[in-house]
Amino acid sequence: MSDPSVDARPSLVGFPANFVVAGRRCVVVGAGRIAARKLGSLLAANADVVVIAPDAVDEIRDAHEAGRLVWFPRAFDAVDLDDAWLAITATADPAVNRAVFEAGEARRVWVNSADDPANCSFTLMSVVRQGDLVVTIGTNGRSPALATFLRDHVRTEMGPEYETLLEVFSEAREAFRASGRSSEDADWRRAFDSGILDLVRGGRVAEARELLRSCL
Repeated sequence: MSDPSVDARPSLVGFPANFVVAGRRCVVVGAGRIAARKLGSLLAANADVVVIAPDAVDEIRDAHEAGRLVWFPRAFDAVDLDDAWLAITATADPAVNRAVFEAGEARRVWVNSADDPANCSFTLMSVVRQGDLVVTIGTNGRSPALATFLRDHVRTEMGPEYETLLEVFSEAREAFRASGRSSEDADWRRAFDSGILDLVRGGRVAEARELLRSCL
């Protein structure tokens, strides 16, 4: 027999995307430890971050005083999402989570609520970054802990050599396009199977470039 609580879980199967939030108003409701962790990614992406919460941890207070974000020390009001692009709720208060979600739905604002899938219109992925190389892992909101575990596993496997490899392949792709050829026609898989990563890992980047050209 199925678990009714599992059957009642809202479907969070979505369309994976990379939101470009630079210069866009992003509202974070709550200012505790979890909120601080989540808004860090928004700040790194140069979002226009607004925090709504009666009190805030020192990390958020310091960011506010440094002019990196705006903090309003009060309770959430639906009008806080006017002109917002997305919102993140991290308050552990189901009533606040619902209020933010409903305000977002009314204004067509994307809303994520920490550990509350019923009040989400998007979910956050666990992320590994090496420069412009980004790997994201999600579980459709079912187990953030598993996503975090897998993220840490990928992070140990994906060293800085992959950032260099990205540069090598990006240069080759641009050369294809500059010559009027489609990069879709290139046999990239052959290049990956040729041992090019070992060359990059060994610091032999010039040889890696030559090998890539010979494979394509």
